[in-house]
Amino acid sequence: MKKQLKVLFDNEIFSYLFFGVSTTLVSILARLLLYQLTHQELLATALANMIGILFAFITNDTIVFKQVRKNWYLRLIKFFLARLSTLLLDLLLTYLFVTEFPSIIGQFVNQNIDRVNTIETFLAQILIIIINYIISKVYIFK
Repeated sequence: MKKQLKVLFDNEIFSYLFFGVSTTLVSILARLLLYQLTHQELLATALANMIGILFAFITNDTIVFKQVRKNWYLRLIKFFLARLSTLLLDLLLTYLFVTEFPSIIGQFVNQNIDRVNTIETFLAQILIIIINYIISKVYIFK
């Protein structure tokens, strides 16, 4: 079993997808927990993204793309700047669909703001996964 797992994780695409899903789960759980604690959707989104960015960098750098330790801080800076663009996208989507126009999604969930936030969180994460894969593969971990 251990040998089979090693073979799977030696496959870059499988490994990227596994840790991409893991990062998404970490981000979603952090965001939902922070939202429940603060009821501040933008704060929860920003903090959860920072947690997700750090988790994603560590797993992508060390496990997925098996980078050497040398120049890790340069990759971290590039990674952070690239992920900042998806953070801004996430904040924009949160602002538009949860803060400013919650009725767009709310019409499907009886205007329940907690459900609106949850649905927007999942939809935004799908878009962010796609964009982050392209950025990571093409610009950061060559």
